[in-house]
Amino acid sequence: MIDRRTLLAAALAGVALPAPSPASAAGADTLRIGYQKNGILVVAKQQGAIEAALKPLGVGVTWVEFSFGPPLLEAISLGALDLGQTGDAPPVFAQAAGSPLVYVAAQEAAGSGAAVLVQKDSPIRTLADLRGKRVAFAKASSAHNLTIAALEKAGLTYRDIEPVTLAPADAAAAFARGSVDAWTIWDPYFAIAEMQPTTRVLALATDIAKPNNFFLAHRTVATERAPVLDAALEALSGVARWCEANRGEVAALLSRGTGVPLTATRRAVDRTDYVIGPMTPSAIAEQQRVADRFHALGLIPRPIRIADALRTPASQNG
Repeated sequence: MIDRRTLLAAALAGVALPAPSPASAAGADTLRIGYQKNGILVVAKQQGAIEAALKPLGVGVTWVEFSFGPPLLEAISLGALDLGQTGDAPPVFAQAAGSPLVYVAAQEAAGSGAAVLVQKDSPIRTLADLRGKRVAFAKASSAHNLTIAALEKAGLTYRDIEPVTLAPADAAAAFARGSVDAWTIWDPYFAIAEMQPTTRVLALATDIAKPNNFFLAHRTVATERAPVLDAALEALSGVARWCEANRGEVAALLSRGTGVPLTATRRAVDRTDYVIGPMTPSAIAEQQRVADRFHALGLIPRPIRIADALRTPASQNG
């Protein structure tokens, strides 16, 4: 039976989620993957790369689209998904809430595909000018972290702005009608907004903080279905290498797979680093800084250790 939290996650994502069940009992013949409107997972879906890798194992793939990271990880927490990709903040909030997720791979320094945007004629010229302004971003998303990091860079605090927490589509509408003064957002929403003649980029993510992305799985999947997970991740690594060498084709695939205009998609692709690797010490340390930042502001209820949510290597599972 789907409970209220599952319905909420589905509503936020704009999709119908499969009924949640324990990850180990979700069906050994299916891997359920959550994805967003950008990135390696969309390309893999279009190419059928994970399906091909899992076919010899007798495993199929179910894909579920989400508008941003928090509801995707909520679905993993509820046992309605097995694997997904998000930015840096969503897993911090999920772990602090007791989610059984684990980090299984990283996309470090993922590029400059996020930014703080303002209207072209806005008097805001520097990050310091955000003082007292209404800044929109999705709560518990990578944009939430980028906003706070931007304030720190400018010598401001979270209390110096008026946070306006909105899902990407709602934030886009608020930004377009001038209901907010600035908007922190990622691709492809960033690329679409950037193409509007009334939009100006105040600061890119790469000028503020290191933008890491992560692949996350339910802990039970990582331990009890390790061969399936490893095969999927190996397929994604191959897709990432292909993306680095074929950006024009990547843009075409992403545009077809998401419905985002090709011109905007090309912008997003050109500023993305398609490299998937393990959770390195630098990625763990940076993610710990993100967690500590949110705890210091009282935005997560307790301190967490990123190391507690790392996948145990298969060779240590016995």
